[in-house]
Amino acid sequence: MATLLFRLANVTEEEAWEVRRLLDEHGFDTYETQAGFWRLGVDAIWLRDPAQLEAAREVLERYQAERQTRVRRELAEMAERGQSPTLWQRLRHHPVQLLLVALAVLAMLALMLTPFLGLIERSATG
Repeated sequence: MATLLFRLANVTEEEAWEVRRLLDEHGFDTYETQAGFWRLGVDAIWLRDPAQLEAAREVLERYQAERQTRVRRELAEMAERGQSPTLWQRLRHHPVQLLLVALAVLAMLALMLTPFLGLIERSATG
């Protein structure tokens, strides 16, 4: 029976490609699944042979530790050069996400303040 090895949700395409290549180089028998249109499935890499699980996890742990070190070093170098992305640059690159978050915040505020606005109107007329 196949074993879930690596979830691909919230993983950059670069990292997913590196993980695929790494697993292939080490000869692990894997396959991928997609979550599908309605996102009911799982984006993941699965290991076909459970006997390889321990070795595959060790390879992935070593890779992730190396990747974490490399990414932190790259971010530190960018910060030293003054090239790290600012909040405004990130918001400009993701306008739809910004709009959805702003709408969600406004909807929550409206839901929370509606009872109090009703009290103010009643006291003003009464």
